[in-house]
Amino acid sequence: MSQIADRIVADPGLEVGAAGLTTEKIQKVVMNALKGETGAKLKVYRETCMRCGLCAQGCHFYMSHDQDPSYAPVSKATETMYELIDKKGKVSPERIYQMAQIAFTECNLCKRCAHYCPVGIDIAYVMLTVRRICYLLDVVPQYIRDTSHSHSSTMNQMWVKDDEWIDSLQWQEDEARDEFPDLRIPIDKEGADIYYSVIGPEPKFRTQLIYQAAAIMNAAGLDWTMPSHPGWDNSDMCMYVGDFENMGRIKRAHFESAQKLRCKRIVMGECGHAFRSVYDMGNRWLGYKNSPIPIIHAIEFYWDLIQEGKIKITHKYEHPVTIQDPCNVIRGRGLMDKLRDVVHFLCEEVVEMTPNREHNYCCCAGGGVINCGPPFKNTRMDGNRVKAEQLKNTGVSHVVIPCHNCHGGLEDIIGHYKLGMHGMFIGDIIYELMEKPEL
Repeated sequence: MSQIADRIVADPGLEVGAAGLTTEKIQKVVMNALKGETGAKLKVYRETCMRCGLCAQGCHFYMSHDQDPSYAPVSKATETMYELIDKKGKVSPERIYQMAQIAFTECNLCKRCAHYCPVGIDIAYVMLTVRRICYLLDVVPQYIRDTSHSHSSTMNQMWVKDDEWIDSLQWQEDEARDEFPDLRIPIDKEGADIYYSVIGPEPKFRTQLIYQAAAIMNAAGLDWTMPSHPGWDNSDMCMYVGDFENMGRIKRAHFESAQKLRCKRIVMGECGHAFRSVYDMGNRWLGYKNSPIPIIHAIEFYWDLIQEGKIKITHKYEHPVTIQDPCNVIRGRGLMDKLRDVVHFLCEEVVEMTPNREHNYCCCAGGGVINCGPPFKNTRMDGNRVKAEQLKNTGVSHVVIPCHNCHGGLEDIIGHYKLGMHGMFIGDIIYELMEKPEL
């Protein structure tokens, strides 16, 4: 059995933050957070956890490290939050460094372990509360700290300037009109049925996804728009850093951007964590009982279009595919059946991973772990050998991955373990198969 002290990774954000701490400051911040921000749920979890270890089988880190007990969810909770509670926050700066590394880089907050706990303890909530405390202590991995800072400064995680965002939309419209002469990407159209939102990396790195979404909207004859103003980026690394104040700002801007245009609903692109921040985190922080405006994920959106006969394809995708179940829309939202309906509609042959649906393994990139950057890439690769084995056992070379972080995580795993597989968004497949005008 290893110990966290045996696998410390050098990270400037953790190092500088921990160097500025004292035991007295740590205790004050911890106790303020426990008294002011947590409640009965955390207390019940601490008092009812039996240390039975049944959660261990649910964790990809534990399974990928030959069932090393130090990676078991109960061990992570015991080494972090339960210790902070028991010691009333009286721990050393070095210990906070260790806790931060566990919470930020050795747990994806995927909630798979909750399916194995006999008393329903949500260790993802426990570990996110540890992250919150580490954020309040300013002990956060440098890369994810920078990402959250960019969102707090520019209201998008990629420092995309307002004019660059508009230029990206106009550029994709110009590109698309060579193929779809009547296509438009309506900007700031008031009263549109659909407000389409994406994550910051789309205009920065995956601009073709905006092109494809526009093509699908156009072919389906939909009334839609995208905004010119901040609020368009629905991603939310502040949520995973523990910066809940800025998480609230981001979510309020997202809702109010759609409300400003008097749109009827928000359709979010293929991203899991952004959807989680809307339905499970940001809305709660803001005190919303219900969303100010209806919101659906791309999976539901495509499912609706298929049911209504608005997606017409010329043929089915011929390569056998398997399906990645993103944690935040499957375990978190229950879209496993709709995802399969969509994929089976589009593809000739679907080979399921084992296990699948809500029991599928996490990509090991979610929960902000991939955003902790290069210092922790090996942590992710070694921590998800079980996912590589699961992918390999399908015997297929194409994976449908309806989530940005899952794409990043699985592409890294596929490369690291030399699996020779290819990942695709649902939008990629629809665009390839859809009827297009004859020019």
